[in-house]
Amino acid sequence: MDTAARSSPLALTVLALLHHEPLHPYGVQRLIKQWGKDQVVNVGQRASLYRTIERLHADGLIAVWETGRDQAYPERTVYELTDAGRRVARTWLRAMLVEPKQEFPQFPAALSHLAMISPDEAAELLERRADHVARARQERAAALAAHADLPRVFHLEDEHLDAVTAAEERWLRSVVEDLRAGRLTWSAPEGTDPA
Repeated sequence: MDTAARSSPLALTVLALLHHEPLHPYGVQRLIKQWGKDQVVNVGQRASLYRTIERLHADGLIAVWETGRDQAYPERTVYELTDAGRRVARTWLRAMLVEPKQEFPQFPAALSHLAMISPDEAAELLERRADHVARARQERAAALAAHADLPRVFHLEDEHLDAVTAAEERWLRSVVEDLRAGRLTWSAPEGTDPA
């Protein structure tokens, strides 16, 4: 059972939240957002959270704690972490902390095809991305300041994101500078659409 379970950031997050207390899926989703874990775990689609919970339940990592009914809400199933789930969560956590995993985000994929557009357009688009990254860093800093009373261990993912995005912003601005100065250039392909 422990070896068959497939890890994912969302699955680890669900197990970690259930480590603290039994919750129903909506409570898990609410805590993910409330605790800012939605900055590091994709919970944009509620269906993916429910599929993850179903998979964890089928793998025996979580169990039904109770099923309750409130007049204001439909029937809610509350889940708890099993002993197997506790073991697997720690195993996943250790592996995720130690072993870099090849991930395939869209930005590096787009960069690998940059020669499809002109250097001028690339400079404009990358500068806009740098501005977005800078704004996101400012928003994260404000959110972090609002929760400055929490111990540092609860903000390590924010520190990591800030370090990564600060490096990305510096790199983006240096590439834009090289593009604008003509130190980085290429011939735009025929039929390049400026729009």
